[in-house]
Amino acid sequence: MRDPDEALVLQSQKGDTAAFSELIREYQHMIHSLTFRMTGSMADAEDLAQETFINAFRQIDTYRGTSKFSTWLYRIAINACLSWRRRETRRMEATADWAESNAALHGDSAEGAETGSELNGRMHAALLKLPAKQRAAVMLTLYDGLNHAEAASALGCSETTVSWRIFAARRKLKRLLTLGGEPA
Repeated sequence: MRDPDEALVLQSQKGDTAAFSELIREYQHMIHSLTFRMTGSMADAEDLAQETFINAFRQIDTYRGTSKFSTWLYRIAINACLSWRRRETRRMEATADWAESNAALHGDSAEGAETGSELNGRMHAALLKLPAKQRAAVMLTLYDGLNHAEAASALGCSETTVSWRIFAARRKLKRLLTLGGEPA
């Protein structure tokens, strides 16, 4: 059985953006439903659906027709959702780690500890006080899950520089979060 989307895919592979727009209209609901089921968040689902179609557009030349176009698109969406979940897990673990270390430093009991949203707010405020290059290194490695080599490539510097920026940023963040002071 031929893929009913074959003509639109071939036109898209030749650079016809109107044909790709038609594919988006055809599969927008399907992909959004999938991303919503994977995330449970309307906003995250919208972002991931958009990411799926952007990735599909960029990779349209790699589609060979060995499976239905919808199956290929599903695969891209699932990979986007899995990457999102890994980033979210790392972000939540980092926040929990900060909460635990903050509680240990202050000797807070469970009832006196900050809520997650309070800590997230303090963490965000502290991150914004970091120099931009240190903040970027932290965001790429801790929140986006890049290794030091990948972060170095994205930032246009060496791995050693990334390591140093993260070290310095952690020291400043610790000072900001435990003492409420300004970074040195």
